[in-house]
Amino acid sequence: MAAKKLNLDNFLPYRLSIASNALSSRIAAEYENRFGLRIPEWRLMAILGEGTPKTQRELVQATRMDKVTVNRAAKGLADRQLIARQAHEADGRSHHLALTDTGRSLYDAIVPAALASEAQLEANLSADERATLMALLAKLIAAAETYD
Repeated sequence: MAAKKLNLDNFLPYRLSIASNALSSRIAAEYENRFGLRIPEWRLMAILGEGTPKTQRELVQATRMDKVTVNRAAKGLADRQLIARQAHEADGRSHHLALTDTGRSLYDAIVPAALASEAQLEANLSADERATLMALLAKLIAAAETYD
């Protein structure tokens, strides 16, 4: 039996990567130009903006970015005084990261732009298509996390 030939146009990991890159590059340009943030920095701010302070380890898990990328993004945000580091009560080697007041103000300015970008993208999908896409993405993410 002949080996199956790879067709990138139908190769799911490739298509997901292309879609992600297309969306990320569009958003990255907007966030860089309007807010001076790179995508990894925005991802940290988005997670921290949702609630309680997080450790860098928790940010790695939440964003699925590698430790070095999270560390660089956190350092950049701290240098700009957008996040603050607070000593972890139970682990002296770890810190909790949280938005500063300046960081919260920037986050609050970005959220409407993020939601507008999402709405523009979603305008291409029906409500049923969006629900199906979200369910399929959740299924693929879960499968990828248990993949061996």
